[in-house]
Amino acid sequence: MFAARRRIYLFAAIGRTSKFALTELHEKATTAISRDFILRLVAAVPYKIPTVLADNGLHFTDPRGESWTMAEIKELIARKQPFRAHAFEYTCAKADIDHRLTKPPSIPGPTARSKA
Repeated sequence: MFAARRRIYLFAAIGRTSKFALTELHEKATTAISRDFILRLVAAVPYKIPTVLADNGLHFTDPRGESWTMAEIKELIARKQPFRAHAFEYTCAKADIDHRLTKPPSIPGPTARSKA
């Protein structure tokens, strides 16, 4: 999406069954913005979010694929063991949300259809 020759990033969450939608526009796509977006999503919905499906962007996951699973992050937190994790994945694990990645190329889903 472009506005006045600047790139604008759309962060969108759409519930598959509830059809609840939360969208935000940002001038940058950073790990801090993705982390804050998931925190606002958790605060906005009146139910537990079981799974988040995200693309393979740097703001959602480690580009090398060297990330912890939700169970591993929760175990490391419980043991109070120091570790490094991606901010978005860490936030999902703290909120008990399973974070999964799309398999490119993906078939246009609800987010792509909402842009039309």
